Amino acid sequence: MLLLNEKQIKQKIKRLAFEIAEQNYLSHSIVLAGINNNGYGFAKLLAMELRKILENPVELTHLRLNPANPLDHDISLELKNKDDLHRKTYIIVDDVANTGRTIFYAFKPFMEMLAGKVEVAVLVDRKHKRFPIEVNYVGLSLATTLMENINVKIKDTDSLEVHLE
Repeated sequence: MLLLNEKQIKQKIKRLAFEIAEQNYLSHSIVLAGINNNGYGFAKLLAMELRKILENPVELTHLRLNPANPLDHDISLELKNKDDLHRKTYIIVDDVANTGRTIFYAFKPFMEMLAGKVEVAVLVDRKHKRFPIEVNYVGLSLATTLMENINVKIKDTDSLEVHLE
C-alpha cells in the first residue's frame, strides 16, 4: 500500500527543512549525516531544501554502519571539515526509525567529539522504540504492527515513494 507519493514526500521534506531552520538558525553550520544509502539520499534532498532557506552552511556526510550487526563493523562518519566541531549542529538522518537501534548506534561517532548539538530527522517514525531515542524532526509518524514493513524508495528527486508492506 502506497503511504506517500513523490509529491507528498517533497512536501514533507520542505516542511522538515523549515523546522530544522527554525530550530537552528543561530548554528554556525549544520551537518546532515545520512545513514547508509536511503538515509543519505533523504539527507541529500533535505540539504537541497535547507540551502534554499538558510544562509548558514549546510554540509552533507555519510554515516556508515551495519544495522544488522553494529558491534561487529566499524561505524564511520566521513567529516570533510573537522574545524569548529563544537559550533556545528549535527543531524543524524535516516529514512525510517523502527526500534531505534540503528539511530542509537549512529550516535557512537558523536560521543568521540565535542559537537555543538546532535539531533535526529527521519522521514517515517514508527512507534516500536526499544532504545531511548527521541526523533526531533519527523515527516510521518505511524503506529504499525511489528509484522508490517515500511519500504522507502529514494533514487533521485523524481523517484520517491514510501510503501507499507
